[in-house]
Amino acid sequence: MTEREPEKPEEVAEAWAALVAAARRTVADGLVVGTSGNVSVRVGGLVLVTPSGVPYDRLGPADLVAVDPADGRQVAGRLRPTSELPMHLAVYRHTGATAVVHTHAVHATAVSTLVPELPPVHYMTAALGGTVRVAPYATYGSQELADNMLHALRDRTGVLLQNHGTLTYGDTLDQAYDRTAQLEWMCRLWLTAAAVPGHTPSLLSPAQLAEAGERLRGYGQRG
Repeated sequence: MTEREPEKPEEVAEAWAALVAAARRTVADGLVVGTSGNVSVRVGGLVLVTPSGVPYDRLGPADLVAVDPADGRQVAGRLRPTSELPMHLAVYRHTGATAVVHTHAVHATAVSTLVPELPPVHYMTAALGGTVRVAPYATYGSQELADNMLHALRDRTGVLLQNHGTLTYGDTLDQAYDRTAQLEWMCRLWLTAAAVPGHTPSLLSPAQLAEAGERLRGYGQRG
């Protein structure tokens, strides 16, 4: 353990187990193929992240990978971090994120090739902070991609990456993953509606999205 890690090693182990479970879920839910996509979570002074090019079903406790969020320096693990580390670190440095999920979801990726932003076809658009923008294409793993992503992500919790995929973040892994799933579902909805000949999907107004956003803030169980 390094001085940057939390005092309790079990916190890191639990976070890694949850990260691996989330990564495996992206495959099971069809959001990624093979080793594409990646997941990370912040624990104290560490960012835990999936390794590069390793099938998620092969990951175990001994495969933990951790980096310093300030400079990206690897501080734990024998495997190399994901090639998309610049995107993950950009999110942590500029938002209050605790978890980040990046996928190559097929419907969302398709939308990223068609429009500059996902039309607001459903009120769950408000759950992502507003109409989801498309970040201009750049080579995967590059700082240019991270910069493009961060610009399109401003005031949002999700973004489409042109000809590439999606990225969402949240206060927890569950929240980040749910936003990924919701974004893919809305992209599928828009593609389905837009494909009907002779019809144009109705879209929600800014006022309707604002009202939905207010209601969503109080959604769910409260202790």
